Amino acid sequence: MSKKAFIFDLDGVIVDTAKYHFMAWQKLADSLDILFTPEHNEELKGVSRVRSLEIILGLGNVTATEEEKQKWLTQKNEDYLSYIEKMDDSEILPDVRETLEFIKEKGQGIALGSASKNARPILEKVGLLHFFDVIVDGNDVTNAKPDPEVFVRASKLLGVSNEDAIVFEDSVAGIQAANIAGMLSIGIGEKSVLKEAKYCFPNFLHMDTSFIETLIKN
Repeated sequence: MSKKAFIFDLDGVIVDTAKYHFMAWQKLADSLDILFTPEHNEELKGVSRVRSLEIILGLGNVTATEEEKQKWLTQKNEDYLSYIEKMDDSEILPDVRETLEFIKEKGQGIALGSASKNARPILEKVGLLHFFDVIVDGNDVTNAKPDPEVFVRASKLLGVSNEDAIVFEDSVAGIQAANIAGMLSIGIGEKSVLKEAKYCFPNFLHMDTSFIETLIKN
């Protein structure tokens, strides 16, 4: 049986830090008198911090200097960090810990592949850091998803070929990145949104261990 690489995205797959990004962006938008709703926030999923700011400024037709943009990006990040500072294991999404435990018991490789630059502190706060053999985050890669760099690097560090890698993602860009890399893509979220994924589950509660067994064997 060949060893597999199980690669997890962070935001929206392991923990719901998306809400904290939303709160921080909304706070910034309010300070600039820009209306920013949860619907608008959907446009920021899987998008870089700089591009996210551009989208928000576009909503309010606000033009800004590079200096102002940098100041706002720093401010947004500081607000976000103050929110995640209070995170604990109650923030782990349903059945994630049980899934990680099962994969670990089976002796398979586990990696994180996330654009987040705060992945390590978040995993530490929620008590999951020890499950991960490899962490590739926003500090290690230059290209954002749908570029597959983050996943390719993760499977390489685990010593596993792309075709033996399985990716869990909640964003369209993430699913596309996994598919481009020739990895097996599993969507966590709405099937109608993540229709390019090979398999899709609302969350890990809907994924039983026999399914993971099959992934390991095939």
